[in-house]
Amino acid sequence: QVQLVESGGGLVQAGDSLRLSCAVSGRTLSSYDLAWFRQAPGKERDFVAQITWSGDNTVYANSVKGRFTISRDNAKNTVYLQMNGLKPEDTAVYYCAARYILSTTYNYWGQGTQVTVSS
Repeated sequence: QVQLVESGGGLVQAGDSLRLSCAVSGRTLSSYDLAWFRQAPGKERDFVAQITWSGDNTVYANSVKGRFTISRDNAKNTVYLQMNGLKPEDTAVYYCAARYILSTTYNYWGQGTQVTVSS
């Protein structure tokens, strides 16, 4: 079983930066791809970014490309989401997710951390 705990959310102004962290426990982190998703009020959960188990490949949603950076530190069992140039439309609950490298589905989720961007 894999447990994920997000932290680092908060209330910021447009243009500010935040770094989210997700501490992963329960399994060897290097065997899992990791991702960030977000869910705004009244909307579905959307993909934000993912990083492969090795850290060699990353994918971003078009809406955050060039502003957000996903990274991981397998030695610290942590994945990060650096968010720069935040916009009010980035306001959402951000979730960390994990999937075993042979899986196509993210089936381990954290509890989420709230990010609110004021204009």
